Amino acid sequence: MLNPRESVRNLPTYHPPLAGRTGLRLDFNENTVGCSPRVLARLRSIDFEELARYPEREPVEAAVAGHLGTEPGELLLTNGVDEAIHLLSETYLEAGDEALLVVPTFSMYEIFAAATGARVIKIPAGEDFSFPVADILRQITPATRLIAIANPNNPTGSVATVEDLLRVAESAPDAALLVDEAYYEFHGESLRSRWREHPSLFVARTFSKAYGLAGLRVGLLMGDAHQMSAVRRVASPYNVNAVALACLPEALADEPYVRQYVLEVCRGRERLECELKSLGIPFWPSRANFVLMRLGSLNSAFIGRMRERGILVRDRSRDPGCEGCVRITLGSAEQTDRLSGVLRETLHEIGALRQEVQR
Repeated sequence: MLNPRESVRNLPTYHPPLAGRTGLRLDFNENTVGCSPRVLARLRSIDFEELARYPEREPVEAAVAGHLGTEPGELLLTNGVDEAIHLLSETYLEAGDEALLVVPTFSMYEIFAAATGARVIKIPAGEDFSFPVADILRQITPATRLIAIANPNNPTGSVATVEDLLRVAESAPDAALLVDEAYYEFHGESLRSRWREHPSLFVARTFSKAYGLAGLRVGLLMGDAHQMSAVRRVASPYNVNAVALACLPEALADEPYVRQYVLEVCRGRERLECELKSLGIPFWPSRANFVLMRLGSLNSAFIGRMRERGILVRDRSRDPGCEGCVRITLGSAEQTDRLSGVLRETLHEIGALRQEVQR
């Protein structure tokens, strides 16, 4: 009887709760107002010939590289950041190798690394989810071949400094260091181009968050040109579909649209954090487009009542160190106004404002 590899049989599963998502989507860190009108116009102009041809990725990669100030050979467009993680795992990991992760973090790092047969070593985040750079350095061995770090991190919104990330790169020159900058636009700090000093460094970005293209599944991986040539060997030449390739240049061209959305999200993030502080609800300062707060045993009631009021938020209780935690995505100013009113009302209704919530 045909059986999958043991490493595949033992993989953890990731089942995002996508069913029944009716209401204001503050649960998946998506763009809550949608993509640029220029993207929609380009979608309407796509004809049968564009869909009948195999997609040509390289011209769009050159345009994206020019937009980001990198060389085309340093950049690969991918089917979301998920594919970038998969490609790095397939390029550098073998059975018996080690992959280091700081937890809690994005689940797909573990899934793709473990599928290769590599040993996944989970390093708990520090106090208040701080970046445990000393613990990471202690765990690096000759078997370490991949280190994956989300910066800002999901689901916590915490960040590592550029200096700490470069310390990791310097200490593990034989390991691929992936710095996943999916939430870069809401943070503003990047390791872009630092692979020219540290060839083992890779930086990933997505167009699912600030740009509102989650449904088109397009991201990118950047790194040293020599290393990227190896990663390209693993990638399909048609990994990004024609519709995504047609729309991406229009999304990049409408910078004012993206800047305005990011500005509203960052203002909303500050406003939500101030409100939670005034209400005495424990939370962690965030540099992403969401805030993680802790309600303890009241989190399920909160999520249910918010859904009843037409607002979706995400339960993160299963993540390490996140028991009783809820993550709330920020959107436009108008949406933050709506969230603010419903939030206080719901917290009062479930009794969260009449008792201390243990952090």
